[in-house]
Parts: sequence; C-alpha cells; structure tokens
Amino acid sequence: MSSIVFFYDLGSPYAYLSAERLPRILPGSVRWQPVLLGGIFALTGRGSWAMGEPAEREQGIAEIERRARAYDLPPLRWPEPWPSDYLGAMRAATYAYDVGLGHEFTMHAFHEAFQRGQDLALAETVLRVGAEVGMSESDLEAALADPAVKRALRDATDAAHVAGVMGVPSVVVEGEVFWGDDRLEDAARVAGVSH
Repeated sequence: MSSIVFFYDLGSPYAYLSAERLPRILPGSVRWQPVLLGGIFALTGRGSWAMGEPAEREQGIAEIERRARAYDLPPLRWPEPWPSDYLGAMRAATYAYDVGLGHEFTMHAFHEAFQRGQDLALAETVLRVGAEVGMSESDLEAALADPAVKRALRDATDAAHVAGVMGVPSVVVEGEVFWGDDRLEDAARVAGVSH
C-alpha cells in the first residue's frame, strides 16, 4: 500500500467524521498526524466557515449532522462554545503518539467533543480524556507545557502546509492531497484500495 498520512485537528467535526470512517475505507498503515488547523489557516490566509456568517454556519452544521446520519454515527452533540481553542488538546494528541496512545486518545477525544458535547478547550477535559485511555495525568499535564511537544506540533503543522494541506481533514497519498471528508474514497482509489 502507498504511503498515507491523515492530517486532523480535534476541533474539526469533518475530521471526526473522517476518523470514524478511515479504518474501513483505508485499512492498513495510515499515519495519523495531529496538526493545528488555526496554524494552517494562518499560513494560508484562510478562515473557518464556522466563524463566518450565521447562515453559512447553520448550513455547515446541518451538513455535518446529515453526513453523521448517513454514516450511521450517533447524533452530534456540539460543544459549547464551538469552535474553541484546541491548542492544548492538539498538544495532548501530539504527546499521546509519543507514548503509544495516539489513536486511543484521538478517538476518545473526538467522541467526547462530538458525541458528548464536551469542550476540549478545557484542560480538565483533556486531562480526563488522557487518563481514561491510560495516560498519566501528571505526565500529560507536563507535556502540555513542554517546549518539545509544542515544537513537534508546530513542525507537523508547517510540514502539512508545505505538503499542500489547506485544511482538515486531509489525506495525503504519495504526495497527492485529498482535502475533505468527502475525498476519502478518492484517496483510497489512488492508494489502490478496492471496495
């Protein structure tokens, strides 16, 4: 199978939808890479539809909820507020991969945010999620302030931008970027995965 990287931010409901479907559509060795969507926006001069006009925001939310139903996922429960500041959560996800619990932390955090409506901007929520997947709460708390973890997330975000990632979710297959929850099947075809 081709070299495949899945770029995501825990604040993105579209990334949540992709994360739920990815193991089925792209089974095998996909590297999950946390990046800071706000950092990508800063590098590309773009912004979030969720921060735009109320009508655009309502349309986006309705589309995500429609897709969740189509994918047979639980009804979405939106954190309040959403979107929020996910810097700490993304540092925690970065650290989680260092200790071998990246996927577990990521999926549990996505479920907390978009199935239970929990705010991942709150340090206590992030620390609880980490503890619930087997991470040391004190080690995770220290990691959130660790310059090496901060640098790793920043470097991953910069590398994603250099690779052509404009937003999340994005899947990169042998240098080709597939941006959006609706591009997973296209990525699978290029990767040689048949369904």
